[in-house]
Amino acid sequence: MGFDIPGFAYAAVVAAGGAFGYYKAGSVPSLAAGVIFGTVLAYGAWQVSQNANNYSVQLAASSVLAGVMGYRFYNTGKVMPAGVICALSLAMVARTALNASGLGQRKL
Repeated sequence: MGFDIPGFAYAAVVAAGGAFGYYKAGSVPSLAAGVIFGTVLAYGAWQVSQNANNYSVQLAASSVLAGVMGYRFYNTGKVMPAGVICALSLAMVARTALNASGLGQRKL
């Protein structure tokens, strides 16, 4: 079984987004949330890499992030970062759900 490359890439984008938020605005909550969610998502990607049926951590973290960032996007209307992270999170939720249901073909 290969690595969950999209899962690890998503985790890296989330962690890098938190670091960028800290760099740009000095936001410690952005840094903390980015590192925590990035770590949890990387762990979830590692679990999926080991066994395709271990998708619960990745699905839960992506769903929470989609909800939180979707709420922020709705309230602020700012595409960056809330809209982008919400869209990526929804894509990961859909990808994980398709793979879990057996409709998506796992090639990784």
